[in-house]
Amino acid sequence: MLFAPGTSAVGAVLGLFAVLLWRLREGRRPVTMKTIVIPPLGMATGFSMFFVPAFRVPLTWALGAFLIGSLLLSYPLIRTSRLVLEGETVLMRRSKIFFAVVLVLAAVRYLARDYIGRIISLQQTAGLFFILAFGMILTWRASMYFEYKRLFRTQP
Repeated sequence: MLFAPGTSAVGAVLGLFAVLLWRLREGRRPVTMKTIVIPPLGMATGFSMFFVPAFRVPLTWALGAFLIGSLLLSYPLIRTSRLVLEGETVLMRRSKIFFAVVLVLAAVRYLARDYIGRIISLQQTAGLFFILAFGMILTWRASMYFEYKRLFRTQP
């Protein structure tokens, strides 16, 4: 299946705007253990793509993508967002540069995807970037989980 030139870029920009809108809405709602844990669990279902042989990548590539996502790309998200306790409610407070960080991460991923997509198949590229995103989200949400637990442990 062939797409018109620029379709991928348009899709990436639309996806980015959807994520930004979702993050804005999410910032106005209370944070619960459920809202921290469910996104990575829901995202984990994407690993089913690897049942299809075209999506499979060498284990070392997968491990590398996961480590880049979890150790490098999650760090700016962790540093620019924190949980605060207001009364009985936990809210997420983002720094003023949080959305700039999201935009830069999206640009890095898009440019890297374009480069890597020239070397390996489209399906393998999708698989690697899924693993990278999963590592990033899992680490960020794990950090939020521990911060959430700490807030309630230090509550008088």
